[in-house]
Amino acid sequence: MEQALESQAGQEDIDGASSASESEYQHQLEVMFDEDSAKRRKSSLVSSDNPKLAEQAARNKATTSCFVHQLLEKTKQSRNGQPALSYNEDHNLDKASEPRDYNVHSRLLTKRQLSEMAIGVRELSKKLGSIRLKLKVTTIFLLTKAHDSDLIELTRNVAQWLLAKERDTEYTVYVENTLEHNRNFDAQGLVSQDPSIQGRLKYWDNELCRRHPHLFDFAVTLGGDGTLLYASWLFQRIVPPVLSFALGSLGFLTKFDYADYRETLSTAFKDGITVSLRLRFEATVMRTQTAHEDRRHDLVEELIGDEAENNLTHKPDGSYTILNDIVIDRGPNPTMSSTELFMDEKFMTSVQADGVCVATPTGSTAYNLAAGGSLCHPENPVILVTAICAHTLSFRPVILPDTIVLRAGVPYDARTSSWASFDGRERVELQPGDYVTISASRYPFANVMPQGSSGEDWIGSISKTLNWNSRQKQKSFKEWDEQNVNEKTKKLKK
Repeated sequence: MEQALESQAGQEDIDGASSASESEYQHQLEVMFDEDSAKRRKSSLVSSDNPKLAEQAARNKATTSCFVHQLLEKTKQSRNGQPALSYNEDHNLDKASEPRDYNVHSRLLTKRQLSEMAIGVRELSKKLGSIRLKLKVTTIFLLTKAHDSDLIELTRNVAQWLLAKERDTEYTVYVENTLEHNRNFDAQGLVSQDPSIQGRLKYWDNELCRRHPHLFDFAVTLGGDGTLLYASWLFQRIVPPVLSFALGSLGFLTKFDYADYRETLSTAFKDGITVSLRLRFEATVMRTQTAHEDRRHDLVEELIGDEAENNLTHKPDGSYTILNDIVIDRGPNPTMSSTELFMDEKFMTSVQADGVCVATPTGSTAYNLAAGGSLCHPENPVILVTAICAHTLSFRPVILPDTIVLRAGVPYDARTSSWASFDGRERVELQPGDYVTISASRYPFANVMPQGSSGEDWIGSISKTLNWNSRQKQKSFKEWDEQNVNEKTKKLKK
């Protein structure tokens, strides 16, 4: 059959500037095939034999300032017998020079590469749960709900405390650019009270987060889980460690009390932090190159059949990294949607429903829960697939390993189009023949946890916020006491 153009997703430089050497590095790639899998799609990219390119790739990987990948690389070296971090003591991680991101989409990795990546993240996550990481923090990213006047005042208090002369380090604090002229935040008032703040209070926008994620050493959010999701959305790849103060409704991810923010931040910067790595998904929209009116084509044959060399059927149209879920639904259409699911190179099933929710373990308590999906502990390396109002009595939610590439597409003979949303954002229409690839992201979300926290905290969260398994306890039977019965009988006779 025909070949899907998954191998030509755009590779954008992290600082927006492209050089001749980078262009050469990005384009001199060759397609390799998995020898042990005849059905493997021709989309796994590896560097060519050019030694210059191989050396540059290794250098980029080694100098990335994403601390997660620094630790992953050191863990890999440890397995190979090379010197690595000692996990029995605190670790100091300094920010490296800002590199150009060695960016290969996870959906393009071979099955073996994807498995090794997932296993490496799992091993690192287990180790991070029992150690403290000391970070050299100088630049702090502050995020809050910019439309909530109460939260803006609280954010001002945190920024003022961080920028005060009494701090041991002269921090640079970035707040959202909409707060620069906000009356409640009163940036000019902060500067007039303490002139030393001038030049250290700066402002971020979406473009700065996208192009320069290495700029920030640490992130602090004030709000609920939705605010944390927005932080994940802003940092689509490199994510600084995120510490969240609970000022929202639920609080599955926000573990710190705002009233103790001074003590919490002081301890985090001085004594180190404990990090939980949350699995994120990378989703890419693939557009069909076949006329939508042509219903003679079959999406199943295109995705799992034999592939021709020079006949490309699809091209990428945007990639998204999500923390909660990808939802493919019927949108404004009055009829139910038709969605075909593929697990790696095999056809899985066809779902007739209002839609399909593909959730991370973190997102299992969101839309997945409302659709009847399973609750899943965030440390489980899985992909949860749940139908939304399936028109069948036999469909049940399924849990898949995170080492697969899942594809969800609209068949060519579908009556209507479908719509896809990513963490509730960037809603896009999927025409018949389009599909979405979903795989574990190479960039997990680093969520800062309280010291001494454990898996039991998650049980406490769902019990507290969702009243999980809450009911009145069944009364016990009273034991038969013959003596008491005889005494009561005598009293009645009298």
